[in-house]
Amino acid sequence: MGLYDRYVLPRAVSFTCSRRPQLRQRGKIVPRAEGVVLEIGFGSGLNLPYYDAGRVERVLALEPSDEMWALAEPRVDETALSVERLPHTAEALDLPAASVDSAVVTYTLCTIPETRPALEALRRALRPGGRLLFCEHGAAPDAAVRRWQDRLDRVWGWFSGGCHINREVPRLLDEGGFRVEHLETMYLPGWKPASFNFWGAAVPR
Repeated sequence: MGLYDRYVLPRAVSFTCSRRPQLRQRGKIVPRAEGVVLEIGFGSGLNLPYYDAGRVERVLALEPSDEMWALAEPRVDETALSVERLPHTAEALDLPAASVDSAVVTYTLCTIPETRPALEALRRALRPGGRLLFCEHGAAPDAAVRRWQDRLDRVWGWFSGGCHINREVPRLLDEGGFRVEHLETMYLPGWKPASFNFWGAAVPR
């Protein structure tokens, strides 16, 4: 791991994901989590203030990056929630079947190299009636914007930790074994190729 990946990238990602529009998006879905919650891509802990402590028993925070976890620790120390780190990648998730009530994924699917096995593992971990709450950026509906996304995707990933700006989020969820039961979309303020957002809830098929 180079100096950029170790010292610059984690802080840059945390800063970008903590802009006001992104925080408003987090506030739309994270409060709906309940029971034992699995958060994929915990990052620097930006979702913690949005969990309802009266509804959440504990948070299983999957975060493989030690550098990102170091940024999260002050928020973990301050929260009243019980937070347990899972230092694995999403593809290597190995929780018992039907062991979590809710799953939360925010601005993470864009960086997971193999989304299908990650989502299939997440689906197995959800209890019957459990929901995946998601908020992601991805493929825009406008042809001109989408062309720019496709052109820039590889270069974008070089300096953004493997982030893809053109992923089709509903399709990825379907391929991972989920049925989207609620979906909203919009452009957030900012540069259009990186600002089209999907958010909502999905259930295992």
